[in-house]
Amino acid sequence: MRLGLRIDVDTYRGTKHGVPKLCDILAARGLKATFFFTMGPDNMGRHLFRLLRPTFLRKMLRTRAGSLYGWDILLKGTLWPGPQIGKGLAPIIRAASEAGHEIGVHAWDHHRWQVAVDRMGYRALAGETQSAYELLAEIIGCEPTCSASAGWRCTDEVLRVKSTFGFRYNSDCRGSCGVFRPVVDGILLSQPQVPVSLPTWDEVAGEIDDGDYNAFMLKSMRPDHDEVLTIHAEAEGMSKASMFEDFLDQVMDTGRDIVPLGDLVDTSSMLPEYGLKADSIDGREGWVAVVDTPA
Repeated sequence: MRLGLRIDVDTYRGTKHGVPKLCDILAARGLKATFFFTMGPDNMGRHLFRLLRPTFLRKMLRTRAGSLYGWDILLKGTLWPGPQIGKGLAPIIRAASEAGHEIGVHAWDHHRWQVAVDRMGYRALAGETQSAYELLAEIIGCEPTCSASAGWRCTDEVLRVKSTFGFRYNSDCRGSCGVFRPVVDGILLSQPQVPVSLPTWDEVAGEIDDGDYNAFMLKSMRPDHDEVLTIHAEAEGMSKASMFEDFLDQVMDTGRDIVPLGDLVDTSSMLPEYGLKADSIDGREGWVAVVDTPA
């Protein structure tokens, strides 16, 4: 069995400090992963306005967000425009690609996508995706072959937009069904989806102590299924790096292969076919796209 390793890079600081650290961790073990990069402005600090929502406030408190991420992440883009990630940190993104990792599009403006994706409309969605796609292609010297919606905020309109790009697959949703082909209004799309099946660290923080987290994750993996895990450069690449190193070692000791998401994609026409729906999952504020499998 395999563990597909997806690394989301959401911020300027996560790109600058977390990505090189994660590349070093993976290189020391001979592992490859899939990095999904945010390319445009780092406006993540604007999420602080969501503190008015009790569920988001509870998440910030239980993850101890100030000490975890650093206030330079939490305040980015609040009083002035955030820095441009792709333009400012192109050598780091290029180095991850040259190290042999799979590189994909995450977002242009991560904050905007998370809070407004369901209201943006086709032209705006296509514009943001195109901007991120073109800049990432310029940096890595080839066209990105995959994408992952920021915060698992994906709609049927997003799927339609992505189908116009040359992505081999996308990873826009949560679910334990394995790789599948999405259906939108009765139409089967060609780009497979690789859903994330395991919880992220921030979703269980406060419920599971860090000292018990790796054991919890290992227990969560089904012995007879491939699994997909998302980590974040801002957490596992920084303050949670040692915990993540121990996790990788323990997974490798079980004999499970750790691979980029692209290794999980089966190009066969026999993949199952499902739609997506908006739903909530434990530990995450607001809605995410989940696989709409039969009950």
